[in-house]
Amino acid sequence: MSLKFNHKINTVFLDTDSKDFFITEKVNVILSPSLYWVKKVSLPVKYIREVKSLIPSLFEDILPEGNYNYFTYKKEDYFFIFAYEDKVILDTLKAKGISPAQVNNVYFAQSEFEEISIPLKINKDKSIYLKDSLVILLPSVWTQAEEVLDIDTVSLSKHFIRLNQFGHIVNNKSLYTLMFILALIISIVGVEYFIVHDKIAKTKSLRDELFVKNNLKSTMIQNRSMLKEYTALHERQMLFRQYTSHILSISLNPKQRLSELTLKENKLLVAFTGVSKGSESDILKTLKSAGVKHTSSLKEDTLHVEISL
Repeated sequence: MSLKFNHKINTVFLDTDSKDFFITEKVNVILSPSLYWVKKVSLPVKYIREVKSLIPSLFEDILPEGNYNYFTYKKEDYFFIFAYEDKVILDTLKAKGISPAQVNNVYFAQSEFEEISIPLKINKDKSIYLKDSLVILLPSVWTQAEEVLDIDTVSLSKHFIRLNQFGHIVNNKSLYTLMFILALIISIVGVEYFIVHDKIAKTKSLRDELFVKNNLKSTMIQNRSMLKEYTALHERQMLFRQYTSHILSISLNPKQRLSELTLKENKLLVAFTGVSKGSESDILKTLKSAGVKHTSSLKEDTLHVEISL
């Protein structure tokens, strides 16, 4: 058998003039009216989600310069709308000895004290008071409040917020500008992608047409192999023409003649007849001076020359 114990989370009331807190556990925080702005409005809409987009414009005539977040809840036929600055609240918490990690939920005095019937003192100088359904903060001397707020008797509502520790770093205007620039970049990249993709598709189509027209292979690897083969063949043919030209330009004496000029695989076979021993040097010297690499042999009166292409 296991036993479960419900651990009650304490609640504190946070005002700009609150005394320092000395806590070691999580707490719920009720914000004084000094830490938020509130309005009670009647709007021609039914749902809270429809109100949220309207809140900034409903506050624009009263809010000082700042980076605000907004909240709303509905009661009967009215909406209570709130504007608050995370940074201001976080700084106040820190100044009073409460770290963000120690905060459970954050509530507004408006939602937690909307049923009070008399002014309640939050310290010796300030009191909260209900006027026209709004919880307001007044000097205690104005209200003649005698009863002190007992935070331990408060039953918290379901209307709470969570503070954003980093939301103030980038304000809304900068965020919208950044989002616009990012969207613009994405649009440009997207357009370029489709342009490049279209060009690639057209190039591929032209390549396929060219392959079919010239009876080429279906892949670039096969065609590169063919190109390499034809390039080597072309080089051999050029060498054959060059070497043949040199051979035909050799000056022979009346007894000598060219009896053979044959291409066999990658070799050019040449034979000169009527060549006596010692006279072959003139022929070989001419080939060497032309840069024709060769091997030779003299058999009887025939000079055999082999040239690799």
